[in-house]
Parts: sequence; structure tokens; C-alpha cells
Amino acid sequence: MAEAADFQGISPSPARRLLRRAGVLLAGVPLLAGLLQLPVTTAAHAAPRDSFQAAPGSRTVSVSLDSLSPSVPSKGDTLTVSGTVTNNGRQTITDAHVGLRVGPELDTRSAIDAVARRTTFDPGADGSEIGGKYVQKFAELAPGIAQPFTLSVPVNKLKLGGDGVYQLSVSLSGRTSARPWKQVLGIEHTFLPWQPDDADKKTKTTYLWPLVSDVHMTAETGPGAQQTPVFLNDDLAKDIAPGGRLERMLSLGKDLDVTWVVDPDLLASVDAMTRTYRVRTDNGTTVPGTHQAVAKQWLATLQQAVAGKEVVALPFADPDLASLAHGGTSVTGSLSQLKDATDVAASTVETVLHVQPNTDFAWPVDGAVDPSIVKVATSAGADKIIARSDSMREADGMAYTPSAARPIGGGVTAVVADERLSTAFEGDMSRAGSTTLAVQRFLAQSLGIHGQTTKQRSIVVAPQRMPTAHQAQAMAQALTALQQSTWSQSQDLSAAAKAAPDPRATTKVPSAASYPSSLRKKELGRSAFAAIARTQNKVDNFKVILTDESRVVTPFGRALNREMSTTWRGRADEAEHFRNDVEGYLDDLSEQVKLIDKSETKLSGRSATIPVTVQNNLVQGVDHLVLRLTSTNPTRLKIGGRAYAEQPVEVSGGHSQSVKFTTSANANGPVTVVAQLYTQDGREYGAPVTFDVKVTEITATVMLVIGGGVLLLVLAGFRMYTQRKRAAAREAAQGAAAAEGAENAEAAKAAGDLEAPGSTDADSGESGADGTGGSTDAPEDDAPEQPSDPTPDTAAESAAQSGTGEKVDR
Repeated sequence: MAEAADFQGISPSPARRLLRRAGVLLAGVPLLAGLLQLPVTTAAHAAPRDSFQAAPGSRTVSVSLDSLSPSVPSKGDTLTVSGTVTNNGRQTITDAHVGLRVGPELDTRSAIDAVARRTTFDPGADGSEIGGKYVQKFAELAPGIAQPFTLSVPVNKLKLGGDGVYQLSVSLSGRTSARPWKQVLGIEHTFLPWQPDDADKKTKTTYLWPLVSDVHMTAETGPGAQQTPVFLNDDLAKDIAPGGRLERMLSLGKDLDVTWVVDPDLLASVDAMTRTYRVRTDNGTTVPGTHQAVAKQWLATLQQAVAGKEVVALPFADPDLASLAHGGTSVTGSLSQLKDATDVAASTVETVLHVQPNTDFAWPVDGAVDPSIVKVATSAGADKIIARSDSMREADGMAYTPSAARPIGGGVTAVVADERLSTAFEGDMSRAGSTTLAVQRFLAQSLGIHGQTTKQRSIVVAPQRMPTAHQAQAMAQALTALQQSTWSQSQDLSAAAKAAPDPRATTKVPSAASYPSSLRKKELGRSAFAAIARTQNKVDNFKVILTDESRVVTPFGRALNREMSTTWRGRADEAEHFRNDVEGYLDDLSEQVKLIDKSETKLSGRSATIPVTVQNNLVQGVDHLVLRLTSTNPTRLKIGGRAYAEQPVEVSGGHSQSVKFTTSANANGPVTVVAQLYTQDGREYGAPVTFDVKVTEITATVMLVIGGGVLLLVLAGFRMYTQRKRAAAREAAQGAAAAEGAENAEAAKAAGDLEAPGSTDADSGESGADGTGGSTDAPEDDAPEQPSDPTPDTAAESAAQSGTGEKVDR
């Protein structure tokens, strides 16, 4: 009778089990004595064991449950189960068949978990097999060979009792040469929710449908005025293309009653792809993006899907609230980054999707919270925190799952998602068998919550942030069945947050010590937030000189938001590379406005002008800059009459401007001069330019010497002028005397002709003796001045006028 009961899967009462065990012990005493006297029998002649007791042999065959339909059966339905069985052993299995087993009702959620973990056959728990024509037979199963099966059983043959969750198992029974009796060689456990009639008070269920992605856009924009965005890679195009992860999330979610939770950065990135964009390649260059049509289609479909639905917008780029709370609050400006990401979220969603989003919710990673996370999350304006029940645990005495909403102080509401439902699809859902088991377990847990109490409650499900395409498919399959069930009704997140809290539910936020270490190890550290603050400071210093600061503030502001994203959890090296890339690009832009280097300058005077050139290679103009020129030795060289001078600077895009400074020298020698740009608020901008000025001062003594030389030149010129004037006068006087002498000679000749004959030479000689005529002596000027001077070798020139036709030697 005991064997028959075990074979049928009937669990005997505790009293009967106790009596049976006592009988076995009594009967075993003489048997043991006999065994001590008899030789040991071989395994081939041993008595067959109970074929349906738990044994290692129940894992010889793997059973995959690939589909179960309907997931939630009703009266009159036929349950169809299909899958495959695979012989993992080394021996061929004969006389095999696959059948269904219905176990007892599972009245707690913990019991559901226990069945899900079990992998072997338990005759007391797995129930009796529904035999007859509702089995599929196999002549044999060769080792390593998989065989498909399909079982169809009317629901009324399952002999289900009242409403609740029942264990449903698919088992393979057969024989092997080593174990030639009938036995269970493989089994798979799942669940069958049974609620044929509508519940009086349905459980309100909120399911979050997240559209969140990795960081895809850089801070870089292409050349020119259009600011063409640059993407890190082309992964986003793959995700939104048909069959991609985000395309599946959208196409599946549009037919479900869910609350959309979106990252505005994803929307902004896809929107940027609808226009001209570029993609960075492995070698650092960029190429034109070509997926505009795909991006337009995805956005158009999303706009239709969210029409009339609740849309919750996360802060831009989904900042890691836990990392910020644990490592960023000690860095000045980190909370401002979160506030900025929150402020821009609503406008981004509204611009792209044309709906007004809800920005009241904060969602820490895995719903894990502590006081610092709550403080940071609410600092940016959120007053509702999406937590999870494995973080905010209920007291041991809580026999049912309370509603999600509960006040945690300071006007803040924690919306506690159910951990079992939220993590139901985190595993590998690429195999049909895994998906089927996950879906049935999800539905069983949901009905298990409903059956705990007659109170109507609001339950929230917050799945993983970025489900794979297979996980999304499993989620959609479970939600479709749940929304068609008789115990659950859909509700949006805002309504769940406003539901009346259960007074017995916990409202205590767990301490920082209870925060999971596995999550803390993946957080961004303080150094990451320090780097973000440094880049922000550079942006602030750069934007004040621009005529159109939005061209820099907007792309770099969004890039800084992305540096705080949950994308970087557990990816510290990639996060650092992204931060360095953003900061390096900003440095390159800032250096486009700079001073041109100068070589040594020479000043050869008491005062001079020194030009300094400012170059602007940006597309836009710059202003609000001040150029300061400083003398390191104002005693020797002054700038504008003092140690330094400043002038405002405005330079158009793509141009240079030369700024001139007046200098004055007091002493000669080299002087180092420093040129530095400043913003109008007094902060240094760019690198200084240092050059030497060599001063050669003109002293008073040198000026006197130069003046004396000039005076000597003037006097020499004047003397030459007067000498030439005197010479000209002397020549004129000599000419006049010569003419007069000629006239006197003519007159004398005429008088001689009239004299009486007998006139002698003595008379003329006397005349020459008195110096007035006819003397043959040489003139005084031609006489030698010194005894050694030679006398003229020519006769003295006559002063008398020559007669007509007479040749005069000069």
C-alpha cells in the first residue's frame, strides 16, 4: 500500500509515515541478521528500488519546457505544454514517456521560491502523473539526443482545487540497462496560476517600462556653424534598428499598459541622429552617420506609443545617485550637476515626444537606498524615490506584501517595488525554456501576492534598467498574460505613489552600513567627481568670453551630465577615458583663443610702442577679454607709465587683432615683459606670453656730443660758404682792375705817340720804378715764401689788357 501510494504521488499523513517507518525498522532486524549470514547478491539480482523516490537518476535527462499555453488557464481550456527531453547519460533509455504532474497548492511566496530552486524528483511534492493518453511515449532515447514533445491536457483533467498557485511538473520516466525498473529520470518544475473567476478586489499593478541606454554622444561637434554632433560609435543605430534592443522594447511596450520611464539623453541622441551627424571610428577620425531614416522611424513610433500614457523622465543621462551620494557630495558643484540634469529633463522630453513628463521620481540603481541617497535624490526636486523591497525590508511579522507607497519623512514618499517580480527576468532569456519558466514564476508570484489578504493593494514592478531584447520579450509575454488575468489590473506610477500607505509597512530607510557592498564596489569614486568639477570650472572660464556661449555651454553641460551616468557602473576605465576626452576637447577649444608668441624686442629711444597679437580661431567672436602687459622691472621700463597696463580685447571669429601698448624707458638694459589674457572677472585665460625688451637709453652726455657734432658741421658749412663768397668777390675785383689797366695802356700809348721824339727808355724805367707801370719783376704773390720754394717757371702774367688778337696763357 505504501508503494502504491508513492507511485501515485500521494503524500501520506504524518501519522501514517511514522507507523510505516516503525514497521520498516522492525522488519529490518531479522533481515539484517540474515544478510550477515548470506553472500552478497549482485546488482543484477538486487530488488528494484522504488522507481519514484528522489534519486540522482532523476537528473539523467534534462527537460526543457519551451512553451505553456495558456499561461493562466480558465475553465474549459486545454493546457498545451511543449519542449524537449535530452538524454545526458551514457546509456540508452528505453520504455520512456513524458507526462504532466500536478502538485499541491503553494500557499506562500516562499514555497514558490523553493519549488523554483528544486531540480530533482520528490514523490511527495511533485504529485501524481496524469497518465493514459495524456503522455508521449518514446521507444528509446539515445545518449546526447534531444527529442521534442507536446502534451495537451484538458484543464478539468488536472483536478485543480480552489484558487491559487499549483506546482506543475513535466517528467520523463524510463528504464536503463543499469536500472531496469521504471523510474523518473528527469523533471522540470513550473507553476500554474489558477483563478478562473474575477476577483472581488483586484491587485493594482504598476509595471515600469524603461527606455534607458548607454552614453553615445560626445561633447565634440563638427566644424562649422551647424555644430554637427559626434557619436562615440554606431551602437545606438543598431539598438533602434529592427530587431535591436531598443526597437524591441518599443514595439513590445506600445501594446502594453505600462508606465514609460525614459532617459532624456536617449531621446536627445536619437533626435540628433535624425539630422546630419558623424560617428567616431577606431582610429579617431569621424565619418558621416547614415541612419537618419531609422532614427526618424523609431521616434515616430515612440511618439505614438506614449500618447495618452504616463511618461516619467529621469534626470538627463540617468545620473548615478548612489555614486553621487557616497563619493560626490564632498566635491563642490556635484549637486549642481544633478540639478542641471533634472531641470533639462522635462524640456528635452517635451521637445522630442510632445508630452509633458513627470519629473517627481528618482530611481537609484536596483532600488537600493540609504539616508544619503534619499538626501541627494530629493536635493534636485524629486519627492518620490523608487526603492525595492530587498532594500526596505518589512518586519518579520508582516504576513503579506503591503502597498508600494509609504512616507519616509520630510514629505518624501518611497515607492517600494517588489523584489521578486522586479528581478524575474534578469537571467538569460535567450532560451525558450528559460523564458517559459520565468513567465510562469512571475505570474505565480503575482497571484501569490493577491491571495495573501483580502485587502486591495498597489504593487510596483521596477525591472532592470536595460533589458536585453530577449528579456524584453519575456517581460512582454508575462505582462500580456497578467493584464488579461482575473486578479490584476493596471495602474500608472503616479497613482501607485498616491495610494494610501499601509500603516504596518516599514517606513524606515536602511542605514548606510546595510547598503550592498556589491553595488558600492561599482560606484564612481570621489576622483571622478573632482574631474567633473575641474571641467565645469574650465567651461565657466571659457563661456564668459564668447559672443554665443550656448554653443559651448549646451554640449559640454550635457557631456558633464553623461559623466555621472549609471552607464559607468563597474566600468571605471571607460568612464575615465570619457572624462578625459571631454576635458581634452574643451582644452583644445579654449586654446583657439591665444596670444601669439613674440621674440626679443629692441627699444632705441626713451619711448616706444609694443604690439601684442591676440588670435581667435573659433567660429564665433570673443569679447569680455582684457589683455594685460606687465613689466618685471618697472624702474627700467614702464608700461603706460606704470608697472602694467590693460586693454579690452574683441576679436571676430577666425581673425587676429594687434593690441599696442606705449612704453617708456628710464635706463638701458634687458627687461622681461609678460602678456596675459584675463576674463573680465579677473581670472587668467590661457597661457601667458613672456618676451624680453632690450632698452638702449639715450643719455644727456651723448645728446651733447651729438649736438656739438651737428654744430661743427653747421659752422664748417658756413665757413665754406663765406670763403666761396670772398673768392667770387676777389675774382670780380681782379676783372675790373684788368679792364681799367687796359684802358690806361691804350691811353698811354696814345699819349706816347703824341710825345716829342727823343724820348728814352730811361724815362719808362723810372716810371716802373715807382711801382705804377712797366716793371718786369715778379708779382709778390708768386714769390717763394721760403728759400727752398721754387720760383715760378713761367713769366709773370701781365695785368694789362691784351690787344686785339693777342693770346694769353693762363
